Amino acid sequence: MNKDLAILAGDGQLPVLLDLEMPAATFVVFEGMPHQLQKKGLISAKFEKLGELFVTLKQLGIRRVLFAGSMSRPVLVSEEFDPFMQSVEVDLADMMKQGDDNLLGFIIGIFIQQGFGIVSAAKALPALLVPEGCVVDGWANHYIPDLCKADELLALTASVDIGQAVVVEAGMVLGLETLQGTDALLDFVGKTKKRLRNPKQKGILVKRPKTGQDLRVDIPVIGPQTIENIANAGLAGVVISPKSVLLIQRDALIERAKALGVFIQALEPIV
Repeated sequence: MNKDLAILAGDGQLPVLLDLEMPAATFVVFEGMPHQLQKKGLISAKFEKLGELFVTLKQLGIRRVLFAGSMSRPVLVSEEFDPFMQSVEVDLADMMKQGDDNLLGFIIGIFIQQGFGIVSAAKALPALLVPEGCVVDGWANHYIPDLCKADELLALTASVDIGQAVVVEAGMVLGLETLQGTDALLDFVGKTKKRLRNPKQKGILVKRPKTGQDLRVDIPVIGPQTIENIANAGLAGVVISPKSVLLIQRDALIERAKALGVFIQALEPIV
C-alpha cells in the first residue's frame, strides 16, 4: 500500500508523521530546503531539474504525489535548468512574482500534466483534523467581536494572498501573519509593549486557510510549539477552521494547551 505514492517533503513534523503512517511511500527532499526526516532512501531533487525528478518517479511506479511540510521560495539558477524547466521558464518566472496560491497552483498543474494525482495531507491523516466545536476549554462569547474583526481582516487579505493568521485583542489588531509564518507573528505579538496591550482581556489567534486556498498542497497546521508560543505571547487561545487545520502531534498539543490554559476552538468564519 502507498508504493505508488511520493511525498514531497519540506520542513516540520508533518512529513515525519506521514513517514510513520506511510513507510512504504517514496520520500523526496529538495536541495537547499531543510527537513526533519531521518530515514534512509530519500530521493534528493533539485528544483532546477524537475524533469529529471519526473523521470525518476515514473520509473519507480509513482502515480500520486503528496506535498507536506514548509518550503521557502527557492532561488533558482536558470543556467542549471533541465530541458523541462527550460520549457516552463517564462511562465514560472511570471508566477514567482505572484502570491503563494498562484505559484502553488502552477506547480500542481505541472504535476497533473505529468500524469500524477494529487493527494492531500488531510486525507492521509484525517485524525489530525477536528470538527466544529470545543477542542480545549476556554472559549467565551466575549471573544466574538475579536473573532469577527479577525475574520473580516482575513477575508480582505486573502484577496492579495497574504497570511493565514491574525491576532486581535479587545478590538485591536496586534499582528498579521506574513511570509515569516505564525511563529514569527506570535513572537512579534509577545514583544508588543505592555502599554499597547489590554490588561483586562487577552487576545486571540485566528488561523484559517485563505479563501480559495488549495488544501491539497497547503493546509494550515498548528503543533505543540504553536501552543507554547500562544501562551508566551500572552494570548487566551486560538480559533481554527473545522476540518481545515491539521493538529500536529494532536494528543501532546491538547495536553500542552490544557496545561498552559490555552483554549482551542474550531469555528467557521463569522464574516
